Amino acid sequence: MTDTWVEEAAGSLFDVDNLPYGVFSRAGEEPRVGVRVGDLVLDVAPVAAAEMLDVHHVFQEPSLNPLMAEGRQVWGSLRTWLTGLLTDETERDLVEPHLVPVADVTLHLPVEVADYVDFYASLEHATNVGRIFRPDAEALLPNWRHLPVGYHGRAGTVVASGTDVVRPAGQRKAPSEDAPTYGPSQRLDIEAELGFVVGTPSALGSRVAVADFADHVFGLVGLNDWSARDLQAWEYVPLGPFLGKSFATSVSHWVTPLEALAAAWVDLPGQDPTPLPYLADGSPRGLDIAVEVEIGGQVVSRPPYSSMYWSPAQMLAHMTVNGASLRTGDLFASGTISGAEREQRGSLLELSWGGREPLADGRTFLEDGDTVTLRYTAPSASGGRLALGEVTGTVVPAV
Repeated sequence: MTDTWVEEAAGSLFDVDNLPYGVFSRAGEEPRVGVRVGDLVLDVAPVAAAEMLDVHHVFQEPSLNPLMAEGRQVWGSLRTWLTGLLTDETERDLVEPHLVPVADVTLHLPVEVADYVDFYASLEHATNVGRIFRPDAEALLPNWRHLPVGYHGRAGTVVASGTDVVRPAGQRKAPSEDAPTYGPSQRLDIEAELGFVVGTPSALGSRVAVADFADHVFGLVGLNDWSARDLQAWEYVPLGPFLGKSFATSVSHWVTPLEALAAAWVDLPGQDPTPLPYLADGSPRGLDIAVEVEIGGQVVSRPPYSSMYWSPAQMLAHMTVNGASLRTGDLFASGTISGAEREQRGSLLELSWGGREPLADGRTFLEDGDTVTLRYTAPSASGGRLALGEVTGTVVPAV
């Protein structure tokens, strides 16, 4: 990597080996695409117009969807161009006037979400949840090691980091109760996850192979799948999550391009039995991404994404194996990231073991006023680390 002339960025978690995309606006101006470098946002549209790029118009749009729809070849070319702008001293006079402090802009939801699918790809998380919810049965259901289990969520309630989360209400029934009651969730939880954003669509009736993952996935976001565990426990049999999940899913403002994570790929811990051929990937690849979960200013967990059982490419292949088409802006998530140790569990359900083992501060689930922040870092091409976009949300009382 060539050093950047942007002094605020050099050596930071947002150096030129990162360059995530987002959507920003300034007072009195329309939202448009920007690229983060250090604690600055590059307003790309005027620079692209000045250099007469064929795709300069995509940077004037209020979402990343038009840019993502251009496809992998364009994504790579733009990344090379942006890196050159920020490392070549001769480009400084052109670029520097269009660098704006992050603190001076408003950040928006970066993607117009088409469909949202959430998976259940951590062996440790699935095992823990099975033991908590079904203590007298096998922790894993018979299908779990054969396919990436998932559910189709609600795209319309995917919100940008910083959006308040209203405590959901609904039906809940404790095992000791004879009948369900209605009211605000008493067991509101978080799930520390990664989200994968689709750029290139696929045709209805076709399938996306494991090997074609990078042709379709534009980048990654941090993701918090807020969960109402009491609503979930009562509703999820036999069809799975519904109202316990659909009230809010928070994603980061910044989308980290897949190319920025080239140094983060690692082998998965192992899969047994061997997956069916359409899921076979030789040596399935995961990502060495470290996650930090902070609640009320205190770090409560550090889940490792490298411990996941199912790979991102396998999730995408399974999601389309029946011929379901991809659309630009589709979002699919990893499911809760949990490791083998207690301090690596990515949800309060697991950290408090279903509410029976309070955390050090006495909490079991989220209280009104709690602010949750998820942070992510990964190895960078320069040998250091880069940051993915963080995700923050504050719980406000039920209406």
